[in-house]
Amino acid sequence: MEIQVFGSGCPTCKKLYEMTKQAVLENGLNFEVKHITDVAEIVEMGLLRSPALVIDNEIAVAGRVPSTEELKEIIARHNM
Repeated sequence: MEIQVFGSGCPTCKKLYEMTKQAVLENGLNFEVKHITDVAEIVEMGLLRSPALVIDNEIAVAGRVPSTEELKEIIARHNM
């Protein structure tokens, strides 16, 4: 599973990145979470709002930071 957080590096983006890493750990998974801050990559992905969580090239969340519980549910659904 490829998990990426896209965002400029602002505090909100960093928060989603850290929360996503924690959710992966709490789900007992061993996946790397990447933080993409390159504007060209953000545009190439077609993201209009940040921060954004992308799992296996599918936008899972954009423009907000979900709760840790919601993140765990989103990751678990994609891990099936």
